[in-house]
Amino acid sequence: MSNLLLWLANLIGLIGFSYPFLGLAADPAAASVLFFGLVSVALALVVVDVASRDLDARVIALLGVLAAVNAALRLVETTLLVMPGGFSPVFLLIILVGYAFGGRLGFLYGALSLLASALVTGGLGPWLPFQMMAAAWIGLGAGGLPHPAHPRLRDALLAGYGALWGLLFGALMNLYFWPYFSGAEGWTAGLAPGEALRRYAAFYLVTSLGWDALRAVGNVVLLMALASPLLRILERFRLRMGHVRV
Repeated sequence: MSNLLLWLANLIGLIGFSYPFLGLAADPAAASVLFFGLVSVALALVVVDVASRDLDARVIALLGVLAAVNAALRLVETTLLVMPGGFSPVFLLIILVGYAFGGRLGFLYGALSLLASALVTGGLGPWLPFQMMAAAWIGLGAGGLPHPAHPRLRDALLAGYGALWGLLFGALMNLYFWPYFSGAEGWTAGLAPGEALRRYAAFYLVTSLGWDALRAVGNVVLLMALASPLLRILERFRLRMGHVRV
C-alpha cells in the first residue's frame, strides 16, 4: 500500500505539471485548484501510511527536526539575507536526506520541509503543492543515486545532481504561472503538445534561465563544501536508528 500511494502521488504530480502540454482545453485556475486538492490528499496519505508502517518514532522525530531546520533556513533567506537570483539553501538538506536515508524518506522530507517553510514564512498559496511536489522529487531522485566509495567522486555526483535540479526546479515551478501568461509565447487552451513545448522553451529561456542558473551554482557550492560533513552526521543517525535505505 505504501508503494501504491507513493506511485499515486507521483502520478498526480506528473499530470499536474504536464497538463499544459496535453492539448487539454482546461481552465488554468480550475486545474490549479484541482491539483492543489489532489496533491494535498495524496501527500497526506503517503505521510500517514509511511509513518505508521515503516518509520519508528526516532526517524519521525529526526524528520521533524530537519524540516524545522529547513524552515529556519528559508526564514533567514527571505528576511535577513539577500540571495542572488534563485539561490536557496533549502535544497541542500533535501538532497542529502534523500541520499542518506533513501528515496521514500527523501520524498517525504522534500514535501514536508517546503510545507514547514511555507508555514513559517507565510508562503501559503496555490503554488505550494507545486513546490512540495517538485521538492519531493528532488529527495526521491537523490535516493536513487549511486554511492561511490571515493568521497570526492560522491561529492561531485551530488553537486552535479544539485546543479541539474537547480534548473529543473525553476522549469517546473514556471508551469504554475505560465498558463496565465498572455504574450506571444504564452499558453492557450488546446495547443498541440509540440507547439506548447516550443512556446514554453522560449518563455523559459527568456525569463528564467539566468535566475535558475544561480540556483544551480549555489547548489554546487553548498554541496561541494558541506556534503561530506553533513552526510557523516546523517549516516551516523541512520545507522543508530537501524533505518534501511529504501
